Amino acid sequence: MASSSEITIIAESSSTRTQWSLVDRDRVLERATTSGMNPFFQTRREISHSIRLELPETFFKRRWKHIYYYGAGCSSPEKCKIVESSLVAQFKTPVTVMSDLLGAARGLLIHQRGLACILGTGSNSCLYDGHDIVSNVRSLGFILGDEGSGAALGRIFVGDVMKNIAPTELIDGFYAEFSTTPEMVMDEVYNNPLANRNLSRYSFFLASHLQHPYVVELICNEFERFFARNICQYQRHKDLPLCFVGAIATTYSEILLDVATRHGLRVQKIVRNSMPGLITYHA
Repeated sequence: MASSSEITIIAESSSTRTQWSLVDRDRVLERATTSGMNPFFQTRREISHSIRLELPETFFKRRWKHIYYYGAGCSSPEKCKIVESSLVAQFKTPVTVMSDLLGAARGLLIHQRGLACILGTGSNSCLYDGHDIVSNVRSLGFILGDEGSGAALGRIFVGDVMKNIAPTELIDGFYAEFSTTPEMVMDEVYNNPLANRNLSRYSFFLASHLQHPYVVELICNEFERFFARNICQYQRHKDLPLCFVGAIATTYSEILLDVATRHGLRVQKIVRNSMPGLITYHA
């Protein structure tokens, strides 16, 4: 292994999972995946606990050159400080904490100007100038926003299931697959600080039923909301490269591309995670 003075850690965290890379310039020495971290829903102690117990010991063997962390919920200095304190306590290494949206932009576009979007557990978008975010339509989270996200799709679908609006075969299939009841779902949503994760998990039930018109219409309508309430607010949005990252974007990419085409937009890239691009950016 190279000298620790040359090695950095790059971390990209959604509310569901965190990708870690131990990197020597553009060469990946080790990768790891841990639970997602979000300072809106977790305390410093909970974040520290997740890091220490889930990361391989290799990541703690030395004092590294720097840690670049891009995370969900890191949208203010106060929230960034929670994560930064946890990372410094565990690694004893200089840390820079940034938003998951900036990580998405740098990972998708690297040094190219364009629109970068997240469609995962949550959703977000920004105009990126090749280094920083210059404009952002607020995400607002899974209660007020997050259009097109796993949490939004899960919320709408589960609501239809519990109100008996969804087709009967999908209602029966949902309860059977998740071995749950309406009462259990209500408890998971209203008495759980990580309700967005549960709702997003339910949304992937739809992926097994893409032949059903109800499912296609639900996803299509929610992607339409994402474009109308987010992308169309950026000036000259049709002239810019448009990129997406996240499990929802990749899982339902065909529907996403159809909706983009209807809006007169050309999608340049859809990827599951932005880590490869982040490694290139920081190299």
